[in-house]
Amino acid sequence: MPESGLKAGLKNRHLSMIAIGGVIGAGLFVGSSAGIAKAGPGILISYALAGLLVVLVMRMLGEMAAASPASGSFSEYADRALGRWAGFTIGWLYWFFWVVVLAVEATAAAQILTGWIPVVPQWAWALLVMVILTVINLASVGSYGEFEFWFAGIKVVAIGAFIVIAGLAVLGLLPGTDMAAPGTENLTGQGGFLPNGPGAILSGMLLVVFSFMGSEIVTLAAGESAEPAKMVSRATNSVIWRIGLFYLGSMALVVTLLPWDSKKLADQGSYVAALNEIGIPHAGTIMDVIIVTAVLSCLNSGLYTASRMAFSLGKRGDAPAVFARTNKRGVPSTAIWASVAFGFVAVIFNYTNKETVFTFLLNSSGAVALFVWLVICCSQLRMRRIIEREMPERHTVKMWLFPYLTYATIGLILFVIGYMFYDKDGREQMVISVVVGALVLVLGLVLQRRRRKTA
Repeated sequence: MPESGLKAGLKNRHLSMIAIGGVIGAGLFVGSSAGIAKAGPGILISYALAGLLVVLVMRMLGEMAAASPASGSFSEYADRALGRWAGFTIGWLYWFFWVVVLAVEATAAAQILTGWIPVVPQWAWALLVMVILTVINLASVGSYGEFEFWFAGIKVVAIGAFIVIAGLAVLGLLPGTDMAAPGTENLTGQGGFLPNGPGAILSGMLLVVFSFMGSEIVTLAAGESAEPAKMVSRATNSVIWRIGLFYLGSMALVVTLLPWDSKKLADQGSYVAALNEIGIPHAGTIMDVIIVTAVLSCLNSGLYTASRMAFSLGKRGDAPAVFARTNKRGVPSTAIWASVAFGFVAVIFNYTNKETVFTFLLNSSGAVALFVWLVICCSQLRMRRIIEREMPERHTVKMWLFPYLTYATIGLILFVIGYMFYDKDGREQMVISVVVGALVLVLGLVLQRRRRKTA
């Protein structure tokens, strides 16, 4: 059952599509070419490592969410397993991450829409997009679910169609084209499978790992559905094929169709370049439509996710109590307005202080995904015992090879964090993220100590 004030307005088909579409972020469409340039065909190993990390983390999160669905998801589990300071810290960092994403995605959508209709200024498109999605989220959780169902559906159909068309091209079976099957020439030529050396696999992983952020949204949304445990279990079990098909499958086709060092990848983007290589007309326009859809889907989910995390923090006393209030439709309207307000302020900074304030916001939220995953792992170590002791009948999803695989995942995340400090491109982002995270952590510890004195 949903938490007090929230309504079970999400249907099973909504959650199914949120789970499938959540793993297909806009970064897959627009950011993959940078990873290919860094690692060559070896980017497939980078995606495989990042995907493995997400699968393991989602399994741990699924274990906790199936037993105890909550709007605050991992923040509430950290609260219970590690202490109020942990739930406070990771909850606010996660909220901060998504409100910055709102600004990034609103700007991205505005840039494409301005290209279509130049008479409307870019800032007006950004404002319009934010307003429309705010209205959708304020209407009801069902409105969010319905919007996400169709927009995530478009993403899924688009990536599925790409895999079919590109797969036929790779096999030399695509009707209406003269393209012969490329074989393995593009995978092993131009310097081999790892043209920039094995170290580039890790550098590529740093570029792609953050595109997986969003897979955990289904565990927050499950708290507003009629069958949360069932849907979390289904989403957790399907994450392997979703990542394998959408990420590894599509990327394997791109690097098979085109040389990794082709200028077309950088100039046109991975998918547009591949479609143009095959000979699909108007590939750029088609992909722009899909990217706008992906961006709007990300915006919609980002606003929903940020508002539910703010709601959860307010309910636990870690945010203003007004954040935990819902209107007659079961929507935490104040939490939504607070999230969209910060997001729109960030949009303004993107236009007025892009190189200073906005760059700081991006860098300070950049490593939050790794912090969230690390907290999920540490929480699951203790929550397993709590679930077994207090709610064994709800222990329907179990982490594989517990606790050894949990410890191995923690080790992998710490290794990635350490490599970001070592990598010159990731160092600034990690340092700023750690500093901001430490400040929030100190604030959380201070508030926890005050509560203890008051008690």
